[in-house]
Amino acid sequence: MGIVNVTPDSFSDGGAHADAAAALRHAEALLAQGADMLDIGGESTRPGAPPVPLEVELQRVLPVVRAAVRLGVPISVDTYKPEVMAACLDLGADIINDVWALRRCSADGRSAEAVVAAHPSCGVCLMHMHRQPQDMQVQPMQGPATLAVVAFLAERAQALRARGVARERIVLDYGIGFGKTVEQNLELLVRQDAILALGYPLLAGWSRKSTLGRLTGQDEAARRVGASVAAALLAVQRGARIVRVHDVEPTVQALRVWQAVQTAQRNQAGREATRA
Repeated sequence: MGIVNVTPDSFSDGGAHADAAAALRHAEALLAQGADMLDIGGESTRPGAPPVPLEVELQRVLPVVRAAVRLGVPISVDTYKPEVMAACLDLGADIINDVWALRRCSADGRSAEAVVAAHPSCGVCLMHMHRQPQDMQVQPMQGPATLAVVAFLAERAQALRARGVARERIVLDYGIGFGKTVEQNLELLVRQDAILALGYPLLAGWSRKSTLGRLTGQDEAARRVGASVAAALLAVQRGARIVRVHDVEPTVQALRVWQAVQTAQRNQAGREATRA
């Protein structure tokens, strides 16, 4: 999943693709590098980011989504506002990617859950976030994270299922960096099996996150490419089905090498079984 931030203040590439034409060029470049789907967002959810007014987010996102749905790949929209979800789905977007896990309501009381449930086929990614972007890293989670994250994601998925949303439409994300310490982020990577046991595909969003900066000593987000690729590969090895990344080309290259090794291992095992 290639990231298309239509924002002036995202932690990694804010302002780089902040108008529709630049964002669309970036989307096309990500597809040329091997992205399978695109995630378009008009509001930064980095730690401390201020909320963006609804009208501003719509102005940023709708022109990009309107053009991107013609690119022939699944289009995801990174938003927590029900109004933005509805407008983008009406334009043909395929997936809603919500850091609030559909817990918000519109000004007129319509819930994000209701918007997704009313759509006949869209996919949805439910993410765990501790507190909210404005204070999530000021007061991060305490203690082990896995049990709390699993319980939260199980509850949110069941809430959607209760509204008639089919299981195959739901993906889970444990929310790296969203109110979690470095140790908790690493714990969640190691314990991905506990989240996978819920029975839903897993999205991992490690790309350029501050935890990788802490581990490598790289303060500049754009210099965390190698660490991001390594984290994406580790997440896939542990069962993640989608990796949300800024750096598509090196991630695709790493995954192709890993897939080739997996194939070689299966072929070798088959030859040995035949000889036996």
